[in-house]
Formats: sequence, structure tokens, C-alpha cells
Amino acid sequence: MTSNLSHANEPAAKQESIDQAIGSRMSIRAFTQQPVPHDLLEQLLQDAVMASGSGGIAPCKVYVLQGRSRTELIERVCAVHDAVRADPTLLAQYPEPYDYYPEKWDSPYLDRRRENGWGLYGLLGIGKTDKDKMHAQHQRNYRYFDAPVGLVFTLDKARGAEQLLACGRFMQALMLQARVHGLHTCPQAAWNMFSGIILPHVGAGPDESLVCSMSLGYADDQALVNSFHTPRLPVAEFCRWND
Repeated sequence: MTSNLSHANEPAAKQESIDQAIGSRMSIRAFTQQPVPHDLLEQLLQDAVMASGSGGIAPCKVYVLQGRSRTELIERVCAVHDAVRADPTLLAQYPEPYDYYPEKWDSPYLDRRRENGWGLYGLLGIGKTDKDKMHAQHQRNYRYFDAPVGLVFTLDKARGAEQLLACGRFMQALMLQARVHGLHTCPQAAWNMFSGIILPHVGAGPDESLVCSMSLGYADDQALVNSFHTPRLPVAEFCRWND
């Protein structure tokens, strides 16, 4: 009889690759135009669903954007993003599907958020009064940071909170599998305000709700922005031991 725990005997080299994937995963904000093979994309998605532990129920729906479809969505969303900047009253036409961020930030979360934001903008030479540069950098989200692949994740509105957990596990597994294969990713909630544009574009049904989008591709190693690493908390900052 073959044991279902045969993975416990995986060679050390494979375990090391997983450790390296975890240690090297970061949000990449500049990608090369090198295409990602279809077979590799399909393998990443299959591996992620195997690792997500969703009990045989699909953790979420995934829409893959490449080529003309990706370009058309980028052009539409960037045009609206520019229009909203010129006339902020238009923002009311683009409600987000859910409250991703809290209504009010308190310490220590506000402090950490500012540290991360100004650390990135400072590296890029964008000051607090550089509104044009801020807008341009923010719009990089809607260009998928030039990644050749954009992923859109949706949930079935009829399912409960377990689906959110399953989708999160799936996305994390996908990002780590991408690293194992030399790819990088950037999960992006910035797209959420334009769910009314995105969902019809990808062919999502009325029973679906946008979770977020994600850039996927090969990192541009020469881009300054990719030298920025989001600070990580030590275990003592978020863990309390109960013995």
C-alpha cells in the first residue's frame, strides 16, 4: 500500500526550494516583457489549488489576462483613473465591492503603513507634494507593473467566510509556486474600485464579487523600485505564547 504521506520523504533539495521561495517572495513593482508559457501558468494554478486545502470546492474563480484583453483593460481603467483625478466627484461611480481598508487607521498600524508607503516613495524620489508623480506611480498598479500576465480573483456571493480563507490560501500557494519557478507576483487591491469595469470585461457573472487582482511575470532586476523590501515584523511583535 502506498502511503498518502509520501511527501514527508521529499528530498532536502525540494524542501530548500520551498524555503527559498518563502524567503524571496516580495511584491514586485516592475516586470520584464518576457512571456510566461501557457503550460507553466496552468501548472502553477493546478499546484495552487492542490495546496489550498479547499475540501474539493474551488477556492475562487481565476481569470487570466494576457495579450489584447490585458491591454484593453489597462487602457480603460487608466483612462478612468485619469478622469477621476481630474474630477473627484466621478469617484462615486466606482464603489468598491467591500471595505478592504478600515475607515480609520490607528497605531501601530498607521505607523507601519506610513513607514512602508513613504519608504517606497522616498526611494523613488517622490515627495509629499509631488502629486503628478504620485498619480503616475499609483497608476502603475493599473498597468500591472508591465507584467505580461494579470490575474483576477472572484468569489461566489452565495458562499460564506470560508471562501475568503480558501481564496487566501490559494493565492499564497500560487505566489510561492511562482517563486519556485523563477517568477514573481504582486497582489493588488488597488483594482477593487474598478470592479464594475473589470468583472464585465473578464466575463464574470452577476453572482461573483471581485477579491483583488495580481501581476505575474519575471522581475526586472534593473528596476530601482524592486530594491524596496517591505519591512517584516519579528515574531515577538505579533505572537503571544500561552504555555
